[in-house]
Amino acid sequence: MAEKLQYDFTSESVSEGHPDKVCDKISDAILDELIRIDHQARVGCEVFATTNQVVVGGEVGLKNTMKIEDLSELVIETVRSTVKNIGYEQKGFHWNDLKILNLLHQQSPDIAQGVDREGAGDQGIMFGYAVNETPELMPAPLQYSQAILKRLSIARKNELKDKLGPDSKSQLTVNYINGIPHSIKSIVVSIQHFDEQLTSENIKEIITPYILETLPDGWITENTIWHVNPTGKFVIGGPDGDAGLTGRKIIVDTYGGSAPHGGGAFSGKDPTKVDRSAAYAARYLAKNIVSCGLATKCVIQLSYAIGVSQPLSIFVNTFNSNTVPESKIIDSILKSMDLSPSGIIKHLNLQKPIYSKTAAYGHFGQPHGDDGSFSWEKTDLIEKLKQNIT
Repeated sequence: MAEKLQYDFTSESVSEGHPDKVCDKISDAILDELIRIDHQARVGCEVFATTNQVVVGGEVGLKNTMKIEDLSELVIETVRSTVKNIGYEQKGFHWNDLKILNLLHQQSPDIAQGVDREGAGDQGIMFGYAVNETPELMPAPLQYSQAILKRLSIARKNELKDKLGPDSKSQLTVNYINGIPHSIKSIVVSIQHFDEQLTSENIKEIITPYILETLPDGWITENTIWHVNPTGKFVIGGPDGDAGLTGRKIIVDTYGGSAPHGGGAFSGKDPTKVDRSAAYAARYLAKNIVSCGLATKCVIQLSYAIGVSQPLSIFVNTFNSNTVPESKIIDSILKSMDLSPSGIIKHLNLQKPIYSKTAAYGHFGQPHGDDGSFSWEKTDLIEKLKQNIT
């Protein structure tokens, strides 16, 4: 009998109240507002947050008559409403008392001229990934880390609103047997709370029922190691406890370290920027490839040059799980989808105010919405991919 191959893999997640995610959320909320004004808006919005202070910077290009100097009130209102919706009303970070500095400026015409020719907004490499470990075709450690915090966020905005705060992190170590996720070796959750008298055991007792309902039956065992608020107390949270910055959680945003990352952040960027749109396209292709049975595991790399429309290269790795040669999969991709920035934007319908939803709990593995959000999670390319396998 062959010996079982066992290994552990760990991924983390952070909530929308984590300092970096606060910044991602603000960046994408501002992006959405600008797309509502002009669906072809060019936006690169960065946010920094610390104790009672939010700084917004970056570049904006609008084709309509609104000028950059007319946006200040909209930016300030968007910052306040976003922080309010997240739930920050603490002494060191309160939505109503924040000092907000808006440093957005006009997009460089040197960048605009390349994008106006329907070229990529920048050079770079982007990766997409799908694997049959979960119903969402996402790596299990990340998908369930995200699910835990998403469920706790719903609880703390409702029945636990007087107990738990917005800032939280989770981390799962999953034990694999022969490449299949089998059980949780360890679980780490740190979550902000309001009552300074609550101990780690008190918090564990509060959150355990929500955690158990998000995980597959039998994955938590008597051998699972728990670490809940391991420092003992977590009262001061958010940017008051630790400064935040847009784009500092790119592994949480994607595949939890299970697949490569090109290095570019997503939040605050309009879809002409291939850091975002091409990463969405690569995920879309990988998910459809796995969904239609061409492989059980697939990573795709795309590369672009600024001002150039078509990708410079396409790489596919199916980890020997493919049912047809990888060269044929690449040929089918090229026949099935236009991978120019304008082709991606059109195919996935990306010029919509859909980005604030993506800023927490992952850009991938979430259900596509009626408003057009998470269109890259659809599996509507299956038949075309199959037809183009020759």
